Amino acid sequence: MNANMGTLDRGLRTVIAIVIAILIAAQVVTGTWAWVLGIVAAVLLITSLVSVCPLYSLLGISTCKVDTTQ
Repeated sequence: MNANMGTLDRGLRTVIAIVIAILIAAQVVTGTWAWVLGIVAAVLLITSLVSVCPLYSLLGISTCKVDTTQ
């Protein structure tokens, strides 16, 4: 798979995942919402680490900068 996420996109996803993790750890979010947000945070973190978003691939979106020198 080709990377389809740019640096800003990856950074925002990582920050959002960390904020969600802090909210869960501080027990601001509990119960079912904690589980749902925990899964969302995990998906955001994994996609930012591998630079590929499956939803972007399905929709034909890419936030990567395109190399036009070729």
